[in-house]
Amino acid sequence: MSGTRLAFLRPFTTHLFNPLSRRVAGYLPWFGIVIVPGRRSGTIRRVPMNVFRTGDDYVMALTYGRDVDWVKNVLSAGGCRLQTRGRVVELGDPQLVHDPGRRLVPAVVRVFLGLLGVNDFLRLRPVATTPSDRRP
Repeated sequence: MSGTRLAFLRPFTTHLFNPLSRRVAGYLPWFGIVIVPGRRSGTIRRVPMNVFRTGDDYVMALTYGRDVDWVKNVLSAGGCRLQTRGRVVELGDPQLVHDPGRRLVPAVVRVFLGLLGVNDFLRLRPVATTPSDRRP
């Protein structure tokens, strides 16, 4: 099963929450905005997400499952840009990770994601780590 217990909320978040959260998600801890072109249209998509660091990697919990468009777009493009904490990071080498133990995220988040049935994550690596990260 690729969906989670949050699937019923998707229309609400897509049309109401996402437009509002895009204003702040790129600056807050544990949040970010995935910037990726659409697979068919090429239109740049900006998707607010929860983002966690694991070493040098970035991990996103797939709260609506792995079959959503933004995940397919990132996989198709081979990466994305991520606006987080006021910077834009180029990410590549996307990997879908199935982890029922949710070890890639902080302990407090593990409990919450467990209640929601979230077991899938997208893990990406910085393409180039430099001290001069670009501003959005």
